[in-house]
Amino acid sequence: MVISPDTLFTGQQLIWLPACPSTNSVAQQLQRENRASEGCTVITGHQTAGRGQRGNQWEAAAHENLTLSVVWQPTFLAATQQFLLSQAVALAALDWARRWLGASGENSLRVKWPNDLYVGNQKLGGILIENTLSGSKIQYSIVGIGLNVNQRAFAVPTATSLSLLTGRQYDLAEVAARLLECLEARYLQLRAGRVGQLRQDYLAALYRYQQPHQFLVDGRPTTGTIVGVEDDGHLAVRLAEGVRRFSVQEIRYLGEVT
Repeated sequence: MVISPDTLFTGQQLIWLPACPSTNSVAQQLQRENRASEGCTVITGHQTAGRGQRGNQWEAAAHENLTLSVVWQPTFLAATQQFLLSQAVALAALDWARRWLGASGENSLRVKWPNDLYVGNQKLGGILIENTLSGSKIQYSIVGIGLNVNQRAFAVPTATSLSLLTGRQYDLAEVAARLLECLEARYLQLRAGRVGQLRQDYLAALYRYQQPHQFLVDGRPTTGTIVGVEDDGHLAVRLAEGVRRFSVQEIRYLGEVT
């Protein structure tokens, strides 16, 4: 695959693999061997053992979707600021989807905490970021992204794709180039310290924000309302007994796609 993103560094070192178990694992290995420049991108047509949030497996039909990992070196971020990177990447995916869905997706595109991409109540993509720390700073990050593009049949009814949403097929090299451009734009926004805007954009796009919803909390269904996201990434939810803060492992949207 030949991809030509209009970027300074993201995707300028590009490694295309027809198939591999996990692009995140390949990117990690390249970084450990000092063979990855900042923005190095590993992309595959068929990921056979992709990883998702909570240890779930990310499944995608071969050669129909985008499955890639980007190596960044956000040494300007403290370890306590890791969620800012997650917000930037999620917003980049949202920016990318808006480009293809246009006005029809403007009101239905959302980021589901922490960083899944949703259209309405259907999942369009997922993100898995693996950070390596050095002291109090992030040394490097592997940003894994899976986005449903041309796939039209899914094992779960709550998954969707660009093709299902628009009725057309997409050139994967073109949509990949546009994604890398969106990623770099949000990364540069983060690097420039414009975190207030990132946080504002993230809340504006947050799935089920300020809306009552059913969650699984402490092993039982509970109605709650998301009232914010803490700087460390914890989800703030107002329950009957008051506002509680949750990590990814401690709360689950009922009916969610994993």
